[in-house]
Amino acid sequence: MTDHHTDPTADAPTDPTADPTGATDPTGTTATTNAPGNGLRAFLRGRSELGVCALLLAIGVLVLTDALTMDTDFAQRGPVGPRTVPVVVGVALLVVAVLLAVDVLRGGQGEAEGGEDIDLSAPGDWRTVLLLAGVFLANAILIEPLGFPISGALLFWGSAYALGSRAFHRDPLIAAVLSTLTFFVFDRLLAVPLPGGPLMEVL
Repeated sequence: MTDHHTDPTADAPTDPTADPTGATDPTGTTATTNAPGNGLRAFLRGRSELGVCALLLAIGVLVLTDALTMDTDFAQRGPVGPRTVPVVVGVALLVVAVLLAVDVLRGGQGEAEGGEDIDLSAPGDWRTVLLLAGVFLANAILIEPLGFPISGALLFWGSAYALGSRAFHRDPLIAAVLSTLTFFVFDRLLAVPLPGGPLMEVL
């Protein structure tokens, strides 16, 4: 006669809240431990634009701080002084940062490369980057001896050339007009002194 032994736990109902290690909390539910930062990472997932908001906010605060602590006694001419432009730019940066953050928190998200005809697998255009870097470096070196009207014209023309423009009959003229207007706006209207160079007497 065969003796059959029955396992008392074989047909026992399975408790869905039971911890495989046998440890349960006083309420009868499994004790779970969340890694630090899991909640923040879950909140930021899909909201990378908030990083752009933080960057714009930091730049806006920096621009406003620099503008409000600027010494304007040497260059103030009338109600519009050298603080005007940086204050406007700083306030605009703060407003854009706040509006973008509100849009992102409400679920807004930019369309990833939806309207651009580009090849993401193509290498970067380092030639253009190096040309632009050289143009800006040349402007920084030449602005004192040549003055802003000339160095600015070279900056605008060189930037257009680096970005692909080859209208040699038009680009130098547009660059000269832009640099001259920029010099007048900052040096004469906003009272921000710019080096005039050899053209100081003419302008």
